[in-house]
Amino acid sequence: MRFGEIPASTAEGALLAHSRSVAGGRIAKGTRLTGDHVAALIEAGIASLVVASLDAGDLTEDEAAARIGAGLAGTGLAVEDAATGRVNVFAGAGGLFVPDRQTVDRVNAVDPGITLATLGEFEPVASGRMVATVKIIPLAVSGASVERVLAILAESPAFRLAPFRPRKVALIQTELAGTRAKMLDKTRRVTEARLAPSGSSVIGEWRCPHQGEALAASLSAAGEADLVLVFGASAVIDAEDVIPAAIRMAGGTVDHLGMPVDPGNLLLLGRLGGRPVLGAPGCARSPKENGFDWVLNRLLADIAVSGEDIRRMGVGGLLMEIASRPQPREGGSAEDRADEPAVDIVVLAAGRSSRMGGPNKLLADFGGKPLIRRSVEAALAAKNAETVRVVVGHMRAEIRAALEGLAIEIVDNPHFADGLSTSLKAGFRASMDADGVMVMLADQPLLRAHDLDRLIAAFTGRGRGAIVAASDRGARRNPVILSRDFASDIDGLTGDVGAARIIAAHPDALTEVEIGAAASLDVDTREALAAAGGRLSEG
Repeated sequence: MRFGEIPASTAEGALLAHSRSVAGGRIAKGTRLTGDHVAALIEAGIASLVVASLDAGDLTEDEAAARIGAGLAGTGLAVEDAATGRVNVFAGAGGLFVPDRQTVDRVNAVDPGITLATLGEFEPVASGRMVATVKIIPLAVSGASVERVLAILAESPAFRLAPFRPRKVALIQTELAGTRAKMLDKTRRVTEARLAPSGSSVIGEWRCPHQGEALAASLSAAGEADLVLVFGASAVIDAEDVIPAAIRMAGGTVDHLGMPVDPGNLLLLGRLGGRPVLGAPGCARSPKENGFDWVLNRLLADIAVSGEDIRRMGVGGLLMEIASRPQPREGGSAEDRADEPAVDIVVLAAGRSSRMGGPNKLLADFGGKPLIRRSVEAALAAKNAETVRVVVGHMRAEIRAALEGLAIEIVDNPHFADGLSTSLKAGFRASMDADGVMVMLADQPLLRAHDLDRLIAAFTGRGRGAIVAASDRGARRNPVILSRDFASDIDGLTGDVGAARIIAAHPDALTEVEIGAAASLDVDTREALAAAGGRLSEG
């Protein structure tokens, strides 16, 4: 391929490098120019063009992408049609994505104009999720390079999908004096949610004393299960501890104890009666991703897990910074640390956008989607949140339509015209079961799921941390998490005010988490919205 500027009169058959406007329309980048195109360009006063001229054997970007995409196709994978030099590959079922790093590296080494990007190793995916993309960088590449890529893919697939298979799961939880039923109930709910994407279910639950004989009896009773999960009232810290001893007592084996993943260090892998037994670390009582997920998902996808596999999980095993863990072994029992508070997110979207002078800012276009949907999707992507609720009022029908298909609860606020406090109260009242409520404004376009997760990680639900506020360079901003203990204070608010007075009245309860400009940027005015990349609809 030859790339450069040539006279327009000689451009027939070449690929246009940059879109050009002509009478009656626009000729798009990448178009193979015909005689009619050339005539229209000359008529528009365009004397020269930057083009790509193909040599013998060259393939256009879409031709090359389509051929490589076909070479990537496999069981459980769907490949879309090529467009603008790109082909995307999607999961055709739920499962684990398993790339072959060596093959992907070999493909990317063939030609700098041919690129293949994939998800990470053992990434859990739902049906329809994109798992890989081919992008041809120039407008054309050598057909010989494409053939070399296809030869590599014929030798070894670049990736595969290991589909989840529904399993019958036995759940065993041990108890000590003072173990709270609330914690055990939450553990079951969290476990069922973890199993749901694979179609697996808990077929039976046993609760027994944290003693070897009692646990061994429960293990023996779970004979119909394909997989046994054991949550101990006390963490496993030794091969002779209660849970590994009980597995051996029941006739099973302990294959591995511990893993280089944090959170998740205290995991146990064993076998009993031909089925896996997982001794769960305390962090697995929380919905947050931890090392337990890494092993559980592989088992649910029929991928064998050995002690050696677990020992190789250290790189990437530091999953997240937990703001409340400067001294991770201080304060409370292992049980208390495992029973982490539940935080709901309430997105306030009932306001009238009065400073916009007419249009609703929450319906403004940001990157092809309404601002309200962008904000709520960030809330739903937060791994540490429980339920996401959206309070609606002004233009409720339009806001609902913009959120169609999202897994949220809508809270209607008929009193929205009386000010912000009414929406705050409505959201709090709808979140009665949560330990804390994150109040999130819907007009902060820089907020991302990881910002919300950092705030939730800092919330303790009692003492210092009963209020958590985002900050920007030391200045307190939004979002804010408030403990349910402040429900009566919230209920007493009136007018167009938020929770600022409550926060100011309880400085000892406050923890601030620095998240930068995402905390302070909102789009209350047309100028701020345009500067943030939004576009208002005046309709």
